[in-house]
Amino acid sequence: MSKMGFRTDVGKRRADNEDALLVLPKYDVYLVADGVGGHNSGELASRKAVFGVEDFLARNPIEAAHRAERPDTALMEYFLRCFREVNADICAMAQANPANRGMATTAVLMHILRDKLFVINVGDSRAYIVRAGGISRITADHSVVNDMVARGELTEEEARVHPRRNEITRALGAETSVMPDFFMTELLSGDRVLLCTDGLCGELSDEDIRGIVSRGENLNDTCRMLVNSANANGGSDNITVVCVEV
Repeated sequence: MSKMGFRTDVGKRRADNEDALLVLPKYDVYLVADGVGGHNSGELASRKAVFGVEDFLARNPIEAAHRAERPDTALMEYFLRCFREVNADICAMAQANPANRGMATTAVLMHILRDKLFVINVGDSRAYIVRAGGISRITADHSVVNDMVARGELTEEEARVHPRRNEITRALGAETSVMPDFFMTELLSGDRVLLCTDGLCGELSDEDIRGIVSRGENLNDTCRMLVNSANANGGSDNITVVCVEV
């Protein structure tokens, strides 16, 4: 059994909210997306991702992957196919209307199957596990500054304030082909899994996030505290969080 909370907020400096989220407890599937693009195209892209994933789940029963001889591999293939379909749909929408050219969205999705967590991501929206007072970042940002950190050109702290910190290197809809990352890890009772857009982790350090997620009892209150803290630190972007406790 799991309990959950979620929240999205426009932040303090944006006129529109281009984030979107998907909460599907019946499938144990959760997703956050952060749209990019001119005019309202970012909003269209993130919502297309949400609707596309939900539609894929409805058309392709996930139970077949659960019953496979190797469910870990079957689930990886299942969600890779899902993201590829969504990517094609966003690309088609952008091609159909010149006003939507350049639209794209990050996406990070998690699925819980018994004692295992599966995460698939594209872009710089993140997944974390908070366990026994500690925090682990599951995903690696597909971003210019994260590549620079990996090469030893920047520290994590320098990356947080670098002028190119918002430049992503992969997104759904950015190219006709997409290369998501896929992660699988064991879960323990009491683990809290957090999905968030960069409006949260751009304002709060991992340690800040750990402290809030660790102490909150009600997960909707936890999500509210995360959003309020990000806004208190500047709220420079839209903020979206989903938190699930195993």
